[in-house]
Amino acid sequence: MDGLFTYNPAMVKAALGTHMVTGYAEDTFITIEEISQGTTSKTGCDGETVRSVDPNTRFSVKLTLQMGSPTHKYLLNRYNRDKKDGNGSFPILINDLTGKEKFSAINAWVTKLPTNTKGKEGQNKEWTLETGQADFQIE
Repeated sequence: MDGLFTYNPAMVKAALGTHMVTGYAEDTFITIEEISQGTTSKTGCDGETVRSVDPNTRFSVKLTLQMGSPTHKYLLNRYNRDKKDGNGSFPILINDLTGKEKFSAINAWVTKLPTNTKGKEGQNKEWTLETGQADFQIE
């Protein structure tokens, strides 16, 4: 292997239920962050250390989309449905076909509406989702 790796953002695919996300922002368009503390440690006065492993595998996912993305309508509908009857959750799958990274959760939901800004040019909108227990694989 010669160590060459090629990343192509067009090969990053995200599905929210049966909806394929489109209209990504120009720069950072997906951010996946662990909600839990992972592994923490505490050291007592005598120098003994205990580690605690948080079994929580929930994540926060941020999608940054261009103003005209059809995904805004999908997410708004899911958010409104959640507010109405609590049935707004959906499965999520994010797959980087070039880097072999895969993120998935059976349940995800919109936490709140994105900040709405207006300016001389079309503004991006950032949606924040949270998941139930999730799986994040990097090969």
